Amino acid sequence: MNAAQARKVVAYMRTSTDEQDNGIEAQRAAILRAAEFYGWEVIAELSDQISGGTDMSKRPKGSLALGMVREGLADALVVAKLDRLSRSVPDFGRILEDARKEGWGVVVLDPNIDTTSANGELVLNVLISVAQWERRIIGERTKAALTVVRERAKAEGKNLGRPRAIPEDIVARILRESSEGKSARAIARDLTADHVPTAQGAANWSHQTVQAILGREAIATDALEVPARAT
Repeated sequence: MNAAQARKVVAYMRTSTDEQDNGIEAQRAAILRAAEFYGWEVIAELSDQISGGTDMSKRPKGSLALGMVREGLADALVVAKLDRLSRSVPDFGRILEDARKEGWGVVVLDPNIDTTSANGELVLNVLISVAQWERRIIGERTKAALTVVRERAKAEGKNLGRPRAIPEDIVARILRESSEGKSARAIARDLTADHVPTAQGAANWSHQTVQAILGREAIATDALEVPARAT
């Protein structure tokens, strides 16, 4: 069903752990405006303060929201923005597939796309795929940059220590979240909450570790941008 056909909806909001409460309020206001326009009855307003990298089914209120539409208590799940629902192509695909099979809808207000149509589903999958592609590109660039740094250091008789043991996608995530304004402490909290192991296999991340990674990547990026001195 599309937005106009829905009658009862579940409103779902999400912020990251370091975002302010007004992020939730802004999302709530957008959903309530849409509810008034379309004539929806909002039967529940649910919100999580959790990393967007966590699958919807693993979020406390996200799993509850999915359960309500799956049980037929509401016609659709409504989110203000696409990244509030998911940042993962596989997770988003599972949500859409479940909605299609079980007869409930997913309404995303920004961008305003009907997820029940083939074109709408394609556009949303492309948007999420592009976001994941950007994260992979960041990882590949930083890997190339570190290679340049190590080669220069080796030529100069320097030792930069052990190669990085942190996966490229995790480094890309740290860089992306830092560029979005998230603090090192908040990034560390989210990585710990998402059960991402450290380079040593530990369960808990420290903000000092995140800061060290950001500093190293900044040096590596500079190495790509500044030509090596002629010898």
